[in-house]
Amino acid sequence: MKEKTIVCISCYYKGYDFIEELKKLNNRVILITSENFKDKKWPWHAIDEVYYMTEIEPSVWNLDHLVQGFSHLKKTNKIDAVIALDDYDVEKAALIRETFRIPGMGQTTQRYFRDKLAMRQMAKDSNIDAPEFTAIFNDDIVNEFVDKIAAPWVLKPRSEASATGIIKIKSKDKLWEAIHQLGEKRHLFLLESFKPGDVFHVDSLVYKKEIIFCSASQYLSTPMEVSHDGGVFRTKTLGRYSDEYKALAKVNDKVLKSFGLVNGATHTEFIRSKENGKWYFLETSSRVGGAHIPDLVEASTGINLWREWAKIENAILKNEEYTIAKSTGFSAGLIIALAKDKVLNHEIFQSEEVVKFLPLDYHVGIVYKSNSAEKIQERLDESAALIIKDYLNIIPPKSKPNSLLIIRFV
Repeated sequence: MKEKTIVCISCYYKGYDFIEELKKLNNRVILITSENFKDKKWPWHAIDEVYYMTEIEPSVWNLDHLVQGFSHLKKTNKIDAVIALDDYDVEKAALIRETFRIPGMGQTTQRYFRDKLAMRQMAKDSNIDAPEFTAIFNDDIVNEFVDKIAAPWVLKPRSEASATGIIKIKSKDKLWEAIHQLGEKRHLFLLESFKPGDVFHVDSLVYKKEIIFCSASQYLSTPMEVSHDGGVFRTKTLGRYSDEYKALAKVNDKVLKSFGLVNGATHTEFIRSKENGKWYFLETSSRVGGAHIPDLVEASTGINLWREWAKIENAILKNEEYTIAKSTGFSAGLIIALAKDKVLNHEIFQSEEVVKFLPLDYHVGIVYKSNSAEKIQERLDESAALIIKDYLNIIPPKSKPNSLLIIRFV
């Protein structure tokens, strides 16, 4: 089959396996990334052309310049697909597709995977349980909401990734203080009820509107907790025959079908309420999960999410059939923490369950796998205790430059 030309957009350094797999499948790969990532170890052997964008602030590009640059690119290239490798790139890729009439997710559908207000509304319209929410455009509507829904509440940006910019608020006075501080950026936020509970994530691959693979895991410390309080990030996979896995797979299927995803990779989060045991949808994204979750999934299942996603995109473009390999069923765990030293001696963490130590400066990062879920929990607990005792470095959270999006509790 004749090679296709695929543009990968990434404002962060990620997607090495995806890019490499596209090239392996006989495609021409063009990368558009932020200028400050030009010295990263991209798979240069798999990249045919690269273009750099100047950041206005972290992850933010001038979209007019992006469209203008892409117009010049189109003069000498027949572009078959545009792929967003990061959450922050989903909007950029959708804009390019719509402007230049390139097949793929458009601007309406992408909002369900990037705009948390659109997500919440679509979930509500699809009878999917989610925390009570409201836009904060109108003062009266906000007051009606907080008078009806008891504190605490969560004020969160509509389009940030992970736990960035989230504020947990315990009183009406503090809420209005926070809203007034947002000023002209108020419309970029939403307000929702805070649901205490255990948080889970489901990582999926979708092909022709069908979920062909999913892995379910439980956060032992959530991104929000780590972002606000520092500490150790941990997550572990669930057994595919467990009641939790079955419940998550069912609601995940409903979310992705309701939101209209046709092909690709997804990372979706749910919470099981401590109050009533119900499952609530939190958020979804049309990309591979961050924080090295793909390493966790691969340790458990043998499936490399990045490479399989590339195979799906290749099959769609070339009108070929795609079949995913049979997955394994190991228990796996992942632990990541900020460390005091740039390079660590990992010998003290060595065990037969270690799959790999993640090569991250100033971090401890370990992926485990075992036939025993209990052994994974034991290793995660032991490593967390050791990290906290001897290695952990906690840096107070801070806002993005030129931004009011401060991560804090009030």
